[in-house]
Amino acid sequence: MRDIKELISQMTLEEKAGMCSGSDFWHLKGVERLGIPQIMVSDGPHGLRKQDLSKQGDHLGINDSIKAVCFPAACATAASFDTELLYTLGCAIGDECQAEDVSIILGPAINIKRSPLCGRNFEYFSEDPYLAGELAASQIKGAQSKNIGTSLKHFAANNQEHHRMSASSEIDPRTLREIYLRAFEICVAKAQPWTVMCSYNKVNGVYASEHQELLTDILRGEWGFDGFVVSDWGAVNDRVLGLKAGLDLEMPWGGGTDSLIVKAVQDGSLDEAVLDQAVSRILEKVFRYSENRLDGARYDKDEHHELAVRFERECAVLLKNEGVLPLTKGDKIAFIGEYAKKPRFQGGGSSHINSFKTISALLAAENIGGVTYAPGFCADKDETNDEWLAEAASAAGNAKIAVVFAGLPDIFESEGYDRSHMRLPDSQNKVIEAVANANENTVVVLHNGSPVEMPWADKVKGILELYLGGQGVGEAAVSLLFGDSNPCGKLPETFPLKLSDNPSYLNFPGASNKVFYSEGVFTGYRYYDKKQMDVLFPFGHGLSYTSFEYSNLRLDKDALPDDGALTVSVDVSNTGERAGKEIVQLYVSDLTCAAVRPEKELKGFIKLSLEKGETKTATFVLDKRSFAFYDADEKDWRAATGKYEILVGASSRNLPLKTAVNLFEASPKQLRITQNTLMEEILANPKLAEAVQEFFKTPSVLQGSSEEASEAITSEMMIRTMMEAPLRTLRTFYGFSPEKMDETVSYLNSLL
Repeated sequence: MRDIKELISQMTLEEKAGMCSGSDFWHLKGVERLGIPQIMVSDGPHGLRKQDLSKQGDHLGINDSIKAVCFPAACATAASFDTELLYTLGCAIGDECQAEDVSIILGPAINIKRSPLCGRNFEYFSEDPYLAGELAASQIKGAQSKNIGTSLKHFAANNQEHHRMSASSEIDPRTLREIYLRAFEICVAKAQPWTVMCSYNKVNGVYASEHQELLTDILRGEWGFDGFVVSDWGAVNDRVLGLKAGLDLEMPWGGGTDSLIVKAVQDGSLDEAVLDQAVSRILEKVFRYSENRLDGARYDKDEHHELAVRFERECAVLLKNEGVLPLTKGDKIAFIGEYAKKPRFQGGGSSHINSFKTISALLAAENIGGVTYAPGFCADKDETNDEWLAEAASAAGNAKIAVVFAGLPDIFESEGYDRSHMRLPDSQNKVIEAVANANENTVVVLHNGSPVEMPWADKVKGILELYLGGQGVGEAAVSLLFGDSNPCGKLPETFPLKLSDNPSYLNFPGASNKVFYSEGVFTGYRYYDKKQMDVLFPFGHGLSYTSFEYSNLRLDKDALPDDGALTVSVDVSNTGERAGKEIVQLYVSDLTCAAVRPEKELKGFIKLSLEKGETKTATFVLDKRSFAFYDADEKDWRAATGKYEILVGASSRNLPLKTAVNLFEASPKQLRITQNTLMEEILANPKLAEAVQEFFKTPSVLQGSSEEASEAITSEMMIRTMMEAPLRTLRTFYGFSPEKMDETVSYLNSLL
């Protein structure tokens, strides 16, 4: 590695400022005289969208990017619940970047799926930050094992496309930490991405690109991030303020802002040491790539295509199966819907891959006898074709089983705008209804990047969720439908019955350029479970062609300090007739009542491969953060003393096994008595309880002198009133003087 400090000392002020912005849309500047190379970055995150430099390209253009492999999008890979798969995906993308001389892939994207309507949900992993963080960290480690950097995005609270460049996400500290920063924290702790990309939006009124608390205090100071922060393309508001806050690199180019940095250093408003630090962070990654560049690196596109197919087989979620799947080869099967011939396998916008090959389900099934086809509806628009509708119903009526390939067209979900509703195109719903009426054995196969309403769910016997499964989605679909592969994905998000059930419904996408995250920590299943609401399909749900049984849940201890570790084990058996994979999920429920918390939260998951009749043990290790909530008053994570329930099973609403553990705080939160401390807080401390018992005698001022008065002021009322009263009420009801109040407060504090 070059001596970066020495190198910076040789750079002019202008050269240093220039290193902090791109030379064009995709390249960082180099300094030829000092041997600093120019490096290229590329869009991702589920494939390589490298701009074809032989053509004049733009940021979003698809026709000007090279042919590449489109792997399943994050909406699909999250359903795998498989960290090894995500690592392999990262390695594959890393190999492609080495071959194409791309130093950093822009991804993964881990913003929380706050609303089903976010137009970019297909690029994001989950409504759950633990799942998103663990999966993304594995993908990062895979790519960076190839000496290819990643750019973790979009930091932070970028959960909608509407006014994404200007809106302010208004979030309380606890919600921000527990939900919207947690996945980023996991990735930094476990994988150290080379870069973090700041988002366009404001967070509590401050642009993310100049948010010192986020970019410096938390990201670097608390989490120990050692890479550089890059702006989303065009996200910079005030370049000098951003640099001071911790934004190192502006992309795509400065548009004159390099000169603002130079001027600020010259007039003393910017410490040159801040600029030097930013340049140092950038150069460290520039040389890490350039000095580990594999000259002549190649990859086999066809091999990576087969990887894409395998990945999707692990990601697809069998939502419903009333004995109709798997299909039998040779039976008369009707494939209906243009997605059978022209699948939608990725989303629109900056992540759109120019796939070198796509094989549809219809093509993949061409050697399977008995399969017929009817278009039913148009794949890329919402227009009902009565002739096609009738043809679809006829094809279904003449088949043993009808399979409708449905989904969301690009015009319904894309980067740049949010969905206006949660429905499939009306034309598709009409076809599904007509087919289900014509054939009771109807299966719906979905191609979509986020949840959809299913008014026909009770009328069909099977539903297979493919999400946006990459260029191998057609082959994977046929393999799954005909039982050559066993579905093993689980939902990384809740499918509500209807849009208005969603917790963000009243505050999405906001107004007056502000969006209030009023649902707090109750996103996704955290909300639905707390409200005990019916949902279409719960978080973590997914079926198999075999069956599994859970047993023998055990803990290695029944009590532990909050700085200790708890090992949880459970046995899982394959009780069905074929091999399969089960995703074992562990949730923690806080029974301490120390804070208002979700009913339960995901804190562990393991994917087990089990042969018929085989039993394996899933083992989890839980630490303090598995039990903790963010205490905004203390500005720290706290796992309160008390009982916690450990729940294990197949989904957030299928948890057959549970047990409890007692946890105690090694360094309990220190109580400081003031005149406004509540009596119930004082009584909760054994050292103080005895000293204040006399206060619970009914004061003379409230003692009834008649039967009527006694009925008005009951002992139960007095106890409850005193429990919830602040200490200062002793002045009112017991006649304490101000001096005696001060003495009482001092005395109680002396007992702590």
